[in-house]
Amino acid sequence: MRPSIVWSASLPLMFFVDPRAAIGEMSRVLRPEGKVAIATWAALERTPGYAAMVELIRGLFGPTHAEALIAPYSMGSPHELEALFDVDFGSVTVEERIGLARFSSLKDWIHTDVRGWTLSDMIDDQQYQQLLRHASTELSEFVMDDGRVEFAAPALIAVARR
Repeated sequence: MRPSIVWSASLPLMFFVDPRAAIGEMSRVLRPEGKVAIATWAALERTPGYAAMVELIRGLFGPTHAEALIAPYSMGSPHELEALFDVDFGSVTVEERIGLARFSSLKDWIHTDVRGWTLSDMIDDQQYQQLLRHASTELSEFVMDDGRVEFAAPALIAVARR
């Protein structure tokens, strides 16, 4: 049985080698009257905390490290996301949804991005400590009075119908 809806809620499309082929496969398994919904992060410049983190990492460790953190934002343009659906779909809508990134502390934010994700194999213990030291001043604008971290983190939602 073919599904009437294919949903990608975990934001993986920007990591696929060939996103257009992935969407083509979604179309292939979809009912003729079905729809596909895809979520991606909005552009990096729409996410001020990560934009600042990328610049901090670029300044400390260079462009290769910064590029690793930019990857999740590679489909942040509504027009670019819509263009991926240009075959096999009759209509596509893309809208931005406002969201917030929240971490219990600056240290937790750094740990999530460096030890728990993209940069885990790129930054050693000494560099990690260096990043923590610089983050306390460079990223302080995102730290609330109670020590929590919060900043805008919008996503794009594309819905394509056959």
